[in-house]
Amino acid sequence: MYDGAAGEMIRPFTVSTGRTRPAGQFDLLTMVRATGRRPAAAQGPDHVRVLALCGGPVSVAEIAAHIRLPAVVTKVVIADLVACGALTARAPAAVSAGPASRTDRALLEAVLHGLRQRL
Repeated sequence: MYDGAAGEMIRPFTVSTGRTRPAGQFDLLTMVRATGRRPAAAQGPDHVRVLALCGGPVSVAEIAAHIRLPAVVTKVVIADLVACGALTARAPAAVSAGPASRTDRALLEAVLHGLRQRL
């Protein structure tokens, strides 16, 4: 529920029925995608919103930003949908350590500048 003057009126943890730990391991960079299967049991509106966002691969962080819930609550919702087969999740690929994988400072500064311009 939303009140223009007061803002969000439902506490975020109501969405996850008070759960603060997802059933699976999800990183903010974990990629999530809808399988096309619908949950057998009725889900809440946030579950429906997450499913609608996952037509293609999308990260947990992006989902949390779109549905405006804390990442931990978003992970619980995603875990519910993965458990019932409505979503699949893939952990981010590991990067090997070594000279070739060093972070380029100029690239990071360019990304930061671009983000600042958009926000």
